[in-house]
Amino acid sequence: MPAVVQMELLGVRLELPANTPVVLLREHGGNRRVLPIYIGQEEAKAIALALDGVTTPRPMTHDLMRDLLGATGASVQRIVLTELRESTFFAEVELALAGRVHRVSSRPSDAIALAVRVEAAIFATDEVLDDGATSGEGGPPEEQDQIVDEFRQFIEHVNPEDFSG
Repeated sequence: MPAVVQMELLGVRLELPANTPVVLLREHGGNRRVLPIYIGQEEAKAIALALDGVTTPRPMTHDLMRDLLGATGASVQRIVLTELRESTFFAEVELALAGRVHRVSSRPSDAIALAVRVEAAIFATDEVLDDGATSGEGGPPEEQDQIVDEFRQFIEHVNPEDFSG
């Protein structure tokens, strides 16, 4: 597998004016590049609920995935954003079971929703960051910090219902 960089999940927000959900990841260390990934409404809701620690009356799909993995003795080691091809991101969920590592292809939004629930680390390949992230060279660090601060303020005031269609 190519070199990977650990990412920090900043959260989910609505991109205006189209109200399109986007998940934002930021590179740990290095240039602290930000990687935006546009996702669906339901996936945004699933990630936002997990980030907010909301427990639903019945398990959502990603809760079921977590519970199934736990029941079989498998554990999520990490997720890796592996590729960006024609504006589509690809990911893998790395599982450990019986001393072996298994990689399962996944949509990034599903992998991130699962990672939040099991507290697994999120990584991206250098190639994905090079192709899809906003570079530290794209603006001064103060400007990037301002964007992240605005995003954090948005997260503090958004409700999962805001992502309902």
